[in-house]
Amino acid sequence: MDEAIELGNYLPLSFKSPKEHEYIEFLWDAFETNYTHGKYQFAFLAYHMLTMSCVYFNIWQIKQTRPGDFEKGLIGFARDEKALLEATSPFVFSAVPERTILRFLKLIACDNGKIGTYAKLVDDRNESAHPNGNIFYSTPDALDAKITAILRVVEEIQTHSKPVIGQCYRDFLLQNHDPEEREYPDPADQIREVLIHGNYMSRRDIDICRELDLGSLGGEVLTESVRSLHNALLSEHGPDDERAQAAPPPSAAGVPR
Repeated sequence: MDEAIELGNYLPLSFKSPKEHEYIEFLWDAFETNYTHGKYQFAFLAYHMLTMSCVYFNIWQIKQTRPGDFEKGLIGFARDEKALLEATSPFVFSAVPERTILRFLKLIACDNGKIGTYAKLVDDRNESAHPNGNIFYSTPDALDAKITAILRVVEEIQTHSKPVIGQCYRDFLLQNHDPEEREYPDPADQIREVLIHGNYMSRRDIDICRELDLGSLGGEVLTESVRSLHNALLSEHGPDDERAQAAPPPSAAGVPR
C-alpha cells in the first residue's frame, strides 16, 4: 500500500474543476477501500483507472505545449479527430479506446515496443474486469507486484515527457516574467494558477521545472524578472526529499479549484 501512494506524485496538484478532482478522489477511495478489505482485484481496477488518468494528463500536456505535434498524431483518428482537437479536458481522451490513445506516446519518443508493454496493462485490466471466473489478484503480494510494474511504466512515461515539461516551463517563464503584464503580480500566484493549475502539473513535473538551467534561455532573455519567477518556484516547491515526507495520502491527491 505504501508504494502505491507514489502514483499521487504523478497526478496533478490542481484540477480545472471540482468534478475532475472528485473523480480522482473517488478512484483513490475505491482503491483504498478495496485494498483494505482484501478485494484486491477491484483495487487493481481503480488503480488502473488512476494510471490511465496519468496518461491522459501527459497527453494533454503534449496537446497544450506542442499542438502541431499533437495534430500530426491525430493521423488514424479520423472518427475522433474533431473531439480530440476541441477537447477542453484530458478526460475527453477516454472516448478513445485505451490501447489506441497510447499511440500518442509516440510523440514523446515511446517506441512500439514500449507502447506494447503499456498496452499489456490494458489487457490485464480487461481480463480482470470480465466475468471469466478468474481472480487474478487474490493476495496483497500479487497486487503489490502489479503496482510495482505499473509505477515503472508511469516513471518511464514521465521520463519521456521531460522535454515537453521543460518546454512548457521555458515558455511559461518567457511569457509570464513581467509582473506588469501577467495575470498575478505575485510570482507565487502566477506559478500556482497559470503554470501548475493551467497545465495539470504534478509534483514530478515540478521536479523537472526545478532542474531547468536558466542559461539555456539565452542571455538576451535571461532577465532579473525571469530569475525572480524561477526562484519563486524553487522557494514554493522545495526539493523532492523534503516534500516526500509531507506527501498527501491518496485521499488528498489533488486540490479542487
